[in-house]
Amino acid sequence: MALVLLGLAAYLYLVEFPSQQRAEQEAVQTSTLLTLPEQDITKLTLESVLGTVVLMRDERRSWTLVSPVRAEADAREAEAIVRALILGKVSRTVEESASTLGPFGLERPAAVVTVEAGDKKETFSIGDGGPISSTLYVLRGSDKHVLLTDLAAKDFLNKSVMTFRRKEILRVDQSQIDRLRLHYPPTEIVLYLMPEKPAKRWKIRAPVEANADQSEVRAFLYRLSDFKAIGILDPGPERDAIAPTLTAPLATLTLHGGGADQTVRLYQPTPSTGEAFAEVAGHASLYRISPNDIKDLTKDLFALRDKRLLGMDLPDITMLSVKTREEQYTLINQSGEWVLEDQPTEKLSQEATELFVSRVVNLPAEMREIKQPGALAPYGLASPTAEFTATGRDGQTTARLILGSHANGLIYAKGQGLTGIYQARADILTQIPSRQSLLKPTPAPRPTASPITK
Repeated sequence: MALVLLGLAAYLYLVEFPSQQRAEQEAVQTSTLLTLPEQDITKLTLESVLGTVVLMRDERRSWTLVSPVRAEADAREAEAIVRALILGKVSRTVEESASTLGPFGLERPAAVVTVEAGDKKETFSIGDGGPISSTLYVLRGSDKHVLLTDLAAKDFLNKSVMTFRRKEILRVDQSQIDRLRLHYPPTEIVLYLMPEKPAKRWKIRAPVEANADQSEVRAFLYRLSDFKAIGILDPGPERDAIAPTLTAPLATLTLHGGGADQTVRLYQPTPSTGEAFAEVAGHASLYRISPNDIKDLTKDLFALRDKRLLGMDLPDITMLSVKTREEQYTLINQSGEWVLEDQPTEKLSQEATELFVSRVVNLPAEMREIKQPGALAPYGLASPTAEFTATGRDGQTTARLILGSHANGLIYAKGQGLTGIYQARADILTQIPSRQSLLKPTPAPRPTASPITK
């Protein structure tokens, strides 16, 4: 009996299990479209009616466009094709000898993709869509099999040389950029990233000294990082024909970071044609861009500066006086807790008080009415609807904000943070709490238990 069991175990180990493993491996190979290891792929060629594009990948796994021009490649587009082939699955083998190609759109394939890994090569001809959606007929070169696959046509068709070129016009790493110079003739705006606690902050150094709108500057840098060409004119007749028309840039933007400058000039020589161009200092090519990019990257001083009207940051405030036509009170910050100046023992709702003070501090100007302060009465500012005066921790520094009359859903405002008269959101008036509403409700006394009588 023992010999029988030992013989059975040997049979399973030496015959049955290896046979099963081979069958599983064959099944995987049959269902896998591309068997070359992804990390070994070094060259990608795409042929279609739009031309032939050749890309190479170096030992650092960086892609370069080598034909029909030599240029930086859009790595995402190259990787998308490789990933589609690696992940692509074969639903079934339709023809093993590839004797009949016409019914599958493979006599004249829409595209031919060649993948190379060292001395190994595989070619895929892309045919028509399959009998169900999201399938394609493919002729694999190594075995001449016509395969029904789960590939998507969008991954291979309508891909031109521009598709595979790097389209970002600038290299913008927001963590490295520390200076911006924006020249919009005749205005020039200069911004510096200055060391402050708890974090660095953008400051406007010219044409005025002012705090910058931190969110607006970050959004501007993001737009620059996402600034892409829709066409590239390399040195040649087309570029030479257009270059003489680019005489007066609408904007010149210079970014400083990592010890170097990047300068881009934006042009729209003939607005009627809808064409716009960008030129990067030190680059031979011209970039065709959307006219909307010029609008997005042309900012006036008001857009970039800190538009908060009060003129003092919340952590710096130790006292805030509030005056409306109904009442007047003063809030004092004592060791991080807000109290009423004339009722210091009364408990305030800290959450409600902090929210209100924050709203006053961060009230932004929506639009400018006049640049220089003049007569206040026409704007209701001679007899304000509300007035806020903040005192700094040194007891000397003050900031003042006054609100006047309504106009077109906004309210006229004048603050120390900006010179001139502006309009702000009128809902700040409905957000000014009364003295009583700031007081923390006193909890009702607990009912006293009745004595138990026997």
